[in-house]
Formats: sequence, structure tokens, C-alpha cells
Amino acid sequence: MLRTRVITAIVLLAVFVPITLFVPIGAFGELIGFVVVFAAWEWGRLLKLNGAGPVTYALVAGIALIFSTFLGIESRSLYQMAAIFWVLVGPYALLRKPTLSAGAWRVFLLFAGIIVFLACWHAVVDARARGVAFVLSLLLVVWLADIGAYFAGKALGRRHKLAPSISPGKTWEGALGGWLAVIVISALAASTGFYSPTVFTALVGHLGWDRAFVALTMLVVFSVVGDLFESLLKRQAGFKDSSGLLPGHGGVLDRIDALLPVLPIALLMLG
Repeated sequence: MLRTRVITAIVLLAVFVPITLFVPIGAFGELIGFVVVFAAWEWGRLLKLNGAGPVTYALVAGIALIFSTFLGIESRSLYQMAAIFWVLVGPYALLRKPTLSAGAWRVFLLFAGIIVFLACWHAVVDARARGVAFVLSLLLVVWLADIGAYFAGKALGRRHKLAPSISPGKTWEGALGGWLAVIVISALAASTGFYSPTVFTALVGHLGWDRAFVALTMLVVFSVVGDLFESLLKRQAGFKDSSGLLPGHGGVLDRIDALLPVLPIALLMLG
């Protein structure tokens, strides 16, 4: 399993790193578009669409993405709608745990999913337009939160469960460790201006140090919300992973679940 996981990671890096660093933004957007379409397919599977339902849903998401680009739909409006979903619906779902057998809830998630994926795509492309360092630093927020949580959980133990009925492996110790990792690296990057402009320097420049600290804390919180939300869908659907598209890693949603809320919310914070 470890060997498979490492090989998959190397292949992904070999594809995504050169495209992120060197290709024109149009080609970058096309690659991210494919990622979003595959994620939409997995979303349809988690919502238990039958037969060709997940494929149809992915096609609808792809068509919506194309039309949102050619029709010039304002990205900020998509970010706002996605933010409303994650700020209101995300916590509601984690607290109340509405089941997928409730037809209205499933239908709502099918429509909301399109907005979530459109906002994610536009946010990644907008971030890339601000610079390679900017988009990588935005992804780094989620990666640091995840890495910090892993090592804090190992070091401090797993005594205080964060959401035992949804994701038993997640703990408050891990969440705090992830938050601390983000805050420390963000402070260093912002104070030194390392590879500026980054999301860290942009937040400090736009909001000031105190509100940038609050903003980064909120991004860490919503990275956890996104992760737990997908875990809830998988648990209710009876799946261990969102799919087997990425051997050793699960599916696309398993890799981007925490990014789905962080990307649009971060862009909204920067105006």
C-alpha cells in the first residue's frame, strides 16, 4: 500500500508541478477543470445516484464550468454562494447529520455541489492569476493544517475526539497542531516576505496582522469542516474512499475536500 501511495504521489507531482509552474494559465485551468469534473463524478456517487447518474452529474458540472467561463459569471458571486454553503450548511450537516435517504437533502446537495465545484475552479484559477507563489501558498494552508494535525496527533495522542461518529481518527489535539503549524509558517512568510506575493503577505497587507491571524484561523477551521463534511457523506454512503481513481490515496475528493471551502473563502477575504 505504501509503495502504491508513493508511486501515485510521484506521478501526480510530475504532472501538476510543471503545469502549475510553467504552462499558460489557460492550460492550467483546463487541467483543474478535469480534476473538478472527476470530483463531481465522485460527489454523484456519494449521493447514491444510480446507473449513469454520476457520469451525467459530472458532465453537467463540466458544462456549467464552461458556461460560467464564457458567460462571464462573476467569480465573487460564486465565492459568496459557496461561502454561505460552508458557513451555514456545513456545520448544520455535521451537527444534525441529515441522512441521504431524505430526498430533499439529496436534491439540495446535488444543486449545491455544482456551485461548490464552480467556486473551487474559479478560485484556483484566480489564485494562479495572482502568481505561482500565491496559489501554492494557498494550497499550503491546507497542507500545513493536515501535516500539523498528523504529527500533533502522533505526539499528543488521540484522547479528545473531534467528531467520533464521523471521523474517529480526528482529534482536538490534531486540529490545534494543524492550526499552530499554519500560524507559525504564515507569520514567518508574512514577516520575511518570502516569495511574495503569497496568501500570507496578501492577508496581512489587506487586513493587518490581527485580522489576518483571525482570517487564517477561520481558513483552518473550514479546512476541517470540508474534510469532515466529505467524511460524513462517505460514511452515510457506506464508502471508505470517494473512489479508487488515485491508487493508495482514494479519490479526488479525498485529496481536495479541505480545499473546497478554503479556496473561495480565502479569495473573498482578499476582496
